[in-house]
Amino acid sequence: MPLPEWRLRLLRQLDAVLILFELILSIIFISLSYIRGSMYFRGVGVGLLIAWVTGAIAYLFKSKALITSK
Repeated sequence: MPLPEWRLRLLRQLDAVLILFELILSIIFISLSYIRGSMYFRGVGVGLLIAWVTGAIAYLFKSKALITSK
């Protein structure tokens, strides 16, 4: 049973989708930390922000390696 086309496109770009999801979640948690005054939410938001930066850098190096290998 073949996968639908939208799922295949999503799976091909899964790393970029997850990086974007980390950025959105970090913004949500940092915003919640300011609204509620919670250091816990701020810590989770900063941790997700660090994960986002790390993932974005890795994605750039991966895409650069794919371009140069062609």
